[in-house]
Order: sequence, then C-alpha cells, then structure tokens
Amino acid sequence: MSKKFYITTPIYYVNGAPHLGHAYTSTAADVLARWHRLEGEDVFFLTGTDEHGQKVESAARAAGIAPQEFADRVSADFEDMAKAMNISNDEFIRTTAPHHKEACQAIWKKLEENGFIYLGAYEGWYAVRDEAFYDESETALKPDGTRYAVASGAAVEWVVEPSYFFRLSAFQDKLLEYYERNPGFIAPSAKRNEILSFVRGGLNDLSISRTSFSWGIPVPGDEKHVMYVWLDALVNYITAVGYPDVTAPRWGYWPASLHLVGKEIIRFHSVYWPAFLMGAGLPLPEKIFSHGWWTVEGAKMSKSLGNFIDVRPLVQEFGLDQIRYFILREVPFGNDGDFSRRSLVGRINSDLANGIGNLAQRTLSFIGKNAGGAVPPKGTLQEVDEALMVLANALPEKMRAALHKIAFHEALEEAWRVIRAADTYIDAQAPWSLRKTDTARMNTVLYTLCEVLRVLGVVLQAFMPDTMGKLLDYLALGEERSLVVLGAPLVEGTSLPAPAGLFPRVVEAA
Repeated sequence: MSKKFYITTPIYYVNGAPHLGHAYTSTAADVLARWHRLEGEDVFFLTGTDEHGQKVESAARAAGIAPQEFADRVSADFEDMAKAMNISNDEFIRTTAPHHKEACQAIWKKLEENGFIYLGAYEGWYAVRDEAFYDESETALKPDGTRYAVASGAAVEWVVEPSYFFRLSAFQDKLLEYYERNPGFIAPSAKRNEILSFVRGGLNDLSISRTSFSWGIPVPGDEKHVMYVWLDALVNYITAVGYPDVTAPRWGYWPASLHLVGKEIIRFHSVYWPAFLMGAGLPLPEKIFSHGWWTVEGAKMSKSLGNFIDVRPLVQEFGLDQIRYFILREVPFGNDGDFSRRSLVGRINSDLANGIGNLAQRTLSFIGKNAGGAVPPKGTLQEVDEALMVLANALPEKMRAALHKIAFHEALEEAWRVIRAADTYIDAQAPWSLRKTDTARMNTVLYTLCEVLRVLGVVLQAFMPDTMGKLLDYLALGEERSLVVLGAPLVEGTSLPAPAGLFPRVVEAA
C-alpha cells in the first residue's frame, strides 16, 4: 500500500486578486506534491479560497454586489492563477461550499460538547484587515492618534460585542508539551522560537464569533452569531478529507503531512489550529512550514504603490517553467526574497538557456546529425564517464534530502552541480573532434550524456513539468516517468525525435 502524503497551501482570502506571493506558495506546494508522486506515494494536494468575514463583506459592499457574487468572481480568479501556474491540486476548496459549512458546525458542536466553548462578551482591539484580535501590548499609536497592530501595520478598532469564546488558555501547557515532543512541527527554527515565546507568554481565551456582520457560517443553535473567520478557514483542511465523516475514504489522508503558509499566518496555524484539533480530539498535522515574503525591486508589494505582481503576464512573456524555476531558485525557502526583472532574465539565461537547455541541445542535435538520430551504443566506459554517471545517479537521493527539508534552492543547486559537471565533460571530451578520430569513443560520450540528461529530466519534472516532459520525449522515454525508471537505462539504438530548444534566451530591448 502506497504511503500517503497530504499537502496544503493556505486557502487564499478573496478580498483581493492573486499575486506573486500566492503563486509562490502554490508552486512550492506543487513541487512537493509532484515529487512525492514521483516517489510513488499516494498524494492529496489541496488549495482553495477563504470567502467569509467582515473584510469580504466590506469589499463586496464597496463593489456594489452581494458577498457571494464577489467571492465567486475572486475565487474564479484564483483558480485561473492555479491553472496558469500548472498547479496539480487534487481539490480546490471553497469555504462557501455546503459541505464546509457542515464540517465547521460539526467541529463547533464537538468543541462545545467537550467544554471548550462558552458565551461571553468581547471587548478589545480588532483589525478588520487581518481579521485578527490584538492585545493592547501588540498595538501602538501613530502620530495622528490612530492605533495599529505592530505586527502588520493594520488599523485596529475597539470592538465591544457579545461573543462565544474558545478556551485557548486551557491549551497552553498542552501546546508547549507538544512542541517539545515534536521539534519539527513548526519550521523554520526562527518561527518555531517565535511561537514558543508567544505561547510561553500566556494564552488568553479566543473570541470565535461575531454579531456585527452576517457574512459567515452561522453558529449552530445561535444564528445571531457567525463563526470567527479563522475557525471557519482552518477547518477547510479536514473538510476536504471528509470531516465530520471519519469513515470517509479520504479521511485516511489525515493528519496532513505538511501545511505550507506565509509567515504572517503562522500563529493561526501553529497555535489556534492545533488547539482546535486537540479540543475536538483529532490528530494534529505533522508539520507547518512558514515561508517569507516577496518584495518588488526592494519595496513591499502594496496596492498603494501599485506594484502587486500578477504572475500570469510574466508566464506569457517568459514561459511557465521559467517562472516556476525562478521563484524557487532565487531565494532559500523560508527567507524573504526580492523580485526584479533583471534577476529573472539573468536566471533564465544563465541557468536555463545556457545551462540545461544548452546541454540538451548540444547533445541531442549532435546525435541527430552525427550519430544516426538514435541512442548511441554504450561501448566501454572510461573513468571520466563513470565519474559523471556516479554524480548523476546520486542526484535523486540528494534532491530527496533537500526537499525533505523543504529547501528547494538546495535541491536545484544539486541538479545544477550535475549540469555544470556535464558541461565540463562535453567540452573536455569534445565529441565533435572524436567524430573524425574515434566514433566508438564518441558514441560512449554521447551515451553518457544521454543518461545524465535522462536523470535530470526525471528528477526536475517536479519543478518544470512541461519542459522536462519535452526533454524526456526527446530521449524517447516511455509513459512511466517516476523515479522507478531511473534504474532502467536507455536502450541503445532507440530512435530519437529531432529536438527543439527547451529554453530560448531572453534578449531585452536596449
């Protein structure tokens, strides 16, 4: 029976259009999902949209349409972004779906039955933009006298209203004990330390309902209240696998293997979510990994600056796999990164066009013209051939180790180490010279290069599925393209189709 791997993106909030940050998270999750499929695992990959809350109700009112219509439009835009980035999600969940309402009300009842929900009144600072409550110590005053949340910069307002509360304070010791027993639960380590500090500082009970607006899931038994949007949103991860029906076939995927989230929502996922699950008697996810933000030419993306980047025009201009590669290669996952057109063009030209693209084109077009357009005979390998093959054959395990750490840039650097070695090898062996003096040796060199390209094509499918699919087509690989095929070398004499360039160079206008 295949090992199960369940990965999620955060569900994206529909108060605005999708941008580079959303595409980044989705692409990272997609690479991991594709890699685990290559490993032969049974993968379930979830993404979707978070559609309730005061912010959405306000945005819909400003647009002059009903909240559901507003949510439908923006959710469709996020689905389109996922398709444009070739995201291989198994389900796209929407929190306005009836089965999600059922799941939210079921977990509410379970928490209530277990004594973790009570009715009270909320009085405190609330940020509509963040859909989050803040203690006095987490806010500050601007020179004009308005108050804001220090962490996000969002304006806060003093809210007084009846509210149901979740007994979050009852879970402080349980959470700290869980973090201690599961040191890899929150990553990277800086975020783990941040959360440990927050929880050790004391947890207050959490307001989990609102009465001042109506766009949300009604509280069961008291429909004057709607559920706090974060309780509603987090439940999506179990809704998608069948909750409350824990006999559903999909429930076998729970607990999730990995929640990928942006750093601004790590607290919700690593404090509130495990506490809700503990309160309902449900297993906790295995890992929550928080990544950084993208700036644009050194400036934070913001509507006021007009520098939000929609990746779809970039895909149209530069190519899909080029964008997928760039955003995961440019910065270590977990750190902040800066997007610039110069960096993008540089990566495409140096790593893709001059790197793997040039290596494939040099090898395969030479075979087409000088070696009968077929996989050359292997002949007798020399030490230099075997050394390159050893390096290539070690690549899957090295990439596996890097991806287990969620270090995409390390996985790609391992692949490019092989590409650079193959470039050095082809220059040193000079098959174009061997064609005149030693065709048997020429064929062995070309065979070795084909094998290296085959390994690269298979392992890089997770990052650049379309282009690596073409490379494997040019090598006449069959339909089975998972890691299992790495043990079956190319068959000598197999006819190879005429290759085309994989990654054209980008020439910027002067």
